[in-house]
Amino acid sequence: MYKDATLSEIESALNQSWKAFHIYRKMSLKQRADFMRAIGREIDNLGDELLYVTQGETNLPEARLRNERTRTIFQLNNYADACERGDWLEARIDTAIPDKNPPKPDLRKMLTALGPVVVFGAANFPYAYSTAGGDTACAFAAGCPVIVKAHPEHPRTSTLIASAILKAAANSYMPAGIFTHLYGASFEVGRTLVTQPFVKAVGFTGSFVGGKQLFDWANQRKEPIPVFAEMSSINPVFLLPEKMKQSAAEVAKMFAASITVGVGQFCTNPGLIIGIDNDDLKFFKNVLSEEIKKTNPGDMLNPGIFKNYVEKRSAVLSQPDVETIAVSGKDPVVNQGVPTIASASAQAFFKNHILHREVFGPFSLIIRCKDTGEMTEVAKQIEGQLTATLMATDEDVKKNPDLIESVKNICGRLIINGVPTGVEVCLSQQHGGPFPATTDLRFTAVGADGIKRFARPICFQNWSNELLPDELKNENPLKIRRTVNNEITVANI
Repeated sequence: MYKDATLSEIESALNQSWKAFHIYRKMSLKQRADFMRAIGREIDNLGDELLYVTQGETNLPEARLRNERTRTIFQLNNYADACERGDWLEARIDTAIPDKNPPKPDLRKMLTALGPVVVFGAANFPYAYSTAGGDTACAFAAGCPVIVKAHPEHPRTSTLIASAILKAAANSYMPAGIFTHLYGASFEVGRTLVTQPFVKAVGFTGSFVGGKQLFDWANQRKEPIPVFAEMSSINPVFLLPEKMKQSAAEVAKMFAASITVGVGQFCTNPGLIIGIDNDDLKFFKNVLSEEIKKTNPGDMLNPGIFKNYVEKRSAVLSQPDVETIAVSGKDPVVNQGVPTIASASAQAFFKNHILHREVFGPFSLIIRCKDTGEMTEVAKQIEGQLTATLMATDEDVKKNPDLIESVKNICGRLIINGVPTGVEVCLSQQHGGPFPATTDLRFTAVGADGIKRFARPICFQNWSNELLPDELKNENPLKIRRTVNNEITVANI
């Protein structure tokens, strides 16, 4: 029923998308925002049918899907509001000083849309990171048409969401080609999309292998383009000594829930826990183990993710210096991920890169260190991550500046005394980190700052006021905040 798009279908879609770009980029911020809000309403209008279809394709429970649908609609509205406010445009104006020697020109800069964006749907968030998810919403806000490649594991869900977007586009009088929905289970469809000349950026959430391949294809083009790929993260947790003396049991219960929520299928799942090998850590492990043993295995998203979990979990547990600490007390059935905790020494971690790899599912590895100095060395050997967490008192932080600085270097979001699972959609959020967590650590995939991924700066020098875009005109007709001669203002010039 769902056939891979052919080369001619892809080329036709991108031709239309390129034409739509030259119309859509000129539409007002309010028109873009209203279109995005209309998408949210149309998704809501799909009702329970959408939930039932997605349940059948992903094994996700209804309550989770209701929450995710609400989040997706919130994202669309939140990014629409941000689009209309215009702060993301980073409008900068330095007026001319003719009598300066040499004369200073009039310079005005803002962000402008890149062009058509290809978005690859994610497996673990069929709404919020897929067809109408954050990448799509950010691209629309920036003034870019979107081409979505449906995730092959939930094509019916993607098709329903696509129908909502297309209906909103028609009702909002958007140009034909503003949104295109394509199918493709093969790598070839992805390669073809990324290498087409009309494509100017890519959004991706998924595996390291998939994201890195898209990144490589994009950089091998005659005109390289940015790929904003969220790929792999083990989200390390550092247990500092004073905090562990005070509340080891509380922390263990907190992380048992975080490790197993959603069967561990979140990109922010805490997959690595680093502590000092003493009685407090032993107590922590005992409490964590008891909690894990009480947690039932759960259905994973699809057979492919289940297979990867089984293989990567087995690879870690089979290492000679790894000890299995706890496994769920209930026997799983096919496609169910078994909650598991393992442990290894810091010295084993240093020597064995298999222990550094993400195990996508309800799994976490405890690394035992002799002291905070060794914890710091562990931090220095960890690759880039979306998040890192410190379980620490204020004194712990003050006493360990080298550790704190080392942890800062590897993450995009640094958490203290909380869990990394759960990503708030707001302007101050950072959902991105150093490679291999993402391909561009300067940007976020969550929050309205993500709009900037799909825009580029353009500077207008010595243009007459009449010919300038509204965002940069003297009278500021959009009433957006601008930096004028180094002062942030909404005032006219």
